[in-house]
Amino acid sequence: MHIFNRVLLVISLVLFVRTDTLAASYNVREFGAKGDTKHKDTEAIQSAIQNCHKAGGGVVYFPPGDYLSGQIGLSSNVTLHLESGAKLLTSREPNDYSSDNRRLIVADGAENIAITGRGSIIGIGQQELDRRPGLKQKHPSFRVGVIHFRDCKHIMIQDIQILFSDSWTVHLTRCEDVVIDAITILNNYYRINSDGIDPVSCKNVCVSNCYIITGDDSICLKSEDRPCQNVVVTNCVLQSNATAIKLGTASQDDFRDISFSNCVIKNSEVGIGFYAKDGGTIERVTFSNISIENQTTEGASGGNAVYPIFIDIEKRHLQSPVSKIRDINFNNIQIHTGAGILIQGMPESTIENLVLQNISMRVDSPLDYSDRKKRIGGNRTTKDIRDTLYAGKPSYLTLAHVNGLTVDNISVNITEQASNKYERSAFCGNEITNGLLRNIYRSTATGQTNLPVISLYNCRQCLITDCIAVPGTKNFVGLTGSKTAEIHINKDAMLPDARNVTEKR
Repeated sequence: MHIFNRVLLVISLVLFVRTDTLAASYNVREFGAKGDTKHKDTEAIQSAIQNCHKAGGGVVYFPPGDYLSGQIGLSSNVTLHLESGAKLLTSREPNDYSSDNRRLIVADGAENIAITGRGSIIGIGQQELDRRPGLKQKHPSFRVGVIHFRDCKHIMIQDIQILFSDSWTVHLTRCEDVVIDAITILNNYYRINSDGIDPVSCKNVCVSNCYIITGDDSICLKSEDRPCQNVVVTNCVLQSNATAIKLGTASQDDFRDISFSNCVIKNSEVGIGFYAKDGGTIERVTFSNISIENQTTEGASGGNAVYPIFIDIEKRHLQSPVSKIRDINFNNIQIHTGAGILIQGMPESTIENLVLQNISMRVDSPLDYSDRKKRIGGNRTTKDIRDTLYAGKPSYLTLAHVNGLTVDNISVNITEQASNKYERSAFCGNEITNGLLRNIYRSTATGQTNLPVISLYNCRQCLITDCIAVPGTKNFVGLTGSKTAEIHINKDAMLPDARNVTEKR
């Protein structure tokens, strides 16, 4: 780190510590909170917040205890600090919440607000709900999440532990300058709608060092009436019974300048997913140094919905505008999966400038593709052939409708048992234009007697180079489609066994 940056960091930390130390403290017990779960402490907590705000700000302090509360409104310049051993328990009474915003902690238009401490916030979503394959359950009429901030600025959520949120856990709408650091979210893995962190049309957001288990999306970015932009997510461990890292489905406006790095994704249906449905543009998004482990059994999700990476453009309704996806970069991605990546644009909206570099896939328990469909990831009233056309391709990396593609150093390591069970290509490109395919590798040729390592359909202006075929590979490149043209294969950069090219127009 540059010495100047170090000095700034030290000064910032000192100022933060001094501000926290000198801030007025308002103990909720001094305002009548019992902390015994027998009495609702809502009024006492709200009184402490109001007095703190009127005095110019400070810390509303929760000493150890079990504080049962209905909805709490957080005001500007107020920090809620839950000491270790303090538990804030969510009331189960519908009358304890406003009908239009059923969350435990809310704020509208506030600035300089925070929730900190080593204590816990506990929701009411302990039970499973509608996430077991083949089991449909009736949704309750009353559900309540934990945090919802709207139109707020300068937000910090740090260190806190949140358990069993019944719906979206941390919901941010049109917020700016947000820091979420070192929080833990542990929701029921089989409870629908129990998202982790959902920034909607937010700006300048940093999420770091978090551990999140959810029955729905773990970190989900959405855009509604404003762009979602300048978002950094790093050093997080995520586990989702839906999509661990998600952009969409709400995509009326744009997503831009977003970075995910140094994250571990475990036991998830979809590791990374883009769902572009409403006309917004997703651009300048980077994923780096990420480990993805999908659910490993077909029964976990019905089998046909598992994807380590899934990107799709579609129209939510016939009259919906068409979204765009461009300038997307994946680098240093480690994947343990039984299913393949699917990235597909539309004929009228190709994905532009897509880079996939240094991606290693390990396959030991392959999933069946016979009824495989693309993910929907939200409501829609449209259907088209792409629901199944590319999802069922026998490949571990399937792309369609991409203009400007770099695929570099892709390794698909398949056990012999997996290879014998399902015959699949390493890469399947459909309607690709201006593509560079370099160093694509499939580990075993056993049982792979028909399908090539690289399969291209209706692709144009592509270069294949620097590839190695394992002994026994009969077909390395397969070219099909009447529109296939200008495919350049650098055979001198391949081992002898890789020189076999089959063409079928």
